[in-house]
Amino acid sequence: MTSPRDTVLLDVDGTLADSTYHHAVAWARAFARFDLSPPLWRVHRAVGMGGDKLVSVVTDDDVEARIGDEVRDTWHEEYSRILDEVVLLDGARDLVLALHERGLRVALASSGKKQFTDHVIELLDLPDGVLSTVTTSEDAEQSKPASDILGVALQRAGGEGAILVGDTSYDVASAARMGAPCIAVRSGGFGVQELRDAGAVLIVDGPRDLLDADWDGLCRAEPPKGSDDPHEPLPH
Repeated sequence: MTSPRDTVLLDVDGTLADSTYHHAVAWARAFARFDLSPPLWRVHRAVGMGGDKLVSVVTDDDVEARIGDEVRDTWHEEYSRILDEVVLLDGARDLVLALHERGLRVALASSGKKQFTDHVIELLDLPDGVLSTVTTSEDAEQSKPASDILGVALQRAGGEGAILVGDTSYDVASAARMGAPCIAVRSGGFGVQELRDAGAVLIVDGPRDLLDADWDGLCRAEPPKGSDDPHEPLPH
């Protein structure tokens, strides 16, 4: 580690907000409107990567080339319809406040749409100054599992080094690519073993389990070796 980790980057969907399965249903409904029916489990497994990558991963490159943008626009419509059903995960607000009180910079590093991230920020109802910055899909060229969005968040937060809290193996991979460790919460529906194999430095059920975590020790943890290729899986 070449610089102190003074910043906690928080993923939003599946980490602070209980929204992973809402996203999966919205994507499934979007595909269905184009007479596509990928199994819902496969859709869920892709939630957490950027929507620019999800269509081809869940279907194929031909579908992406033909109607990828239309499917994404339809997903936006479908998710907007159920956005009011999305709530915070237990302990999410308390975690953000506790990290701030520890003197750590706190940033939301979401690759989701600004409209949807703003909904979660409204639910968090934080005092001014608690969040150092917020990123959305508009702030980076490459989505997760590339590390672009995390780098932007760290830079805007004014930090020197980061640790990420996320909920998928894509989060672990994107953090590793910028030399950051990743804590994983299970609230995105990924399994303990796969999160461990990806290189998560700690795995817990949800945000409340992190209130009493050893943050000094976690900020000194080392990530798995990253990759220069944002599409290449990290070695286990």
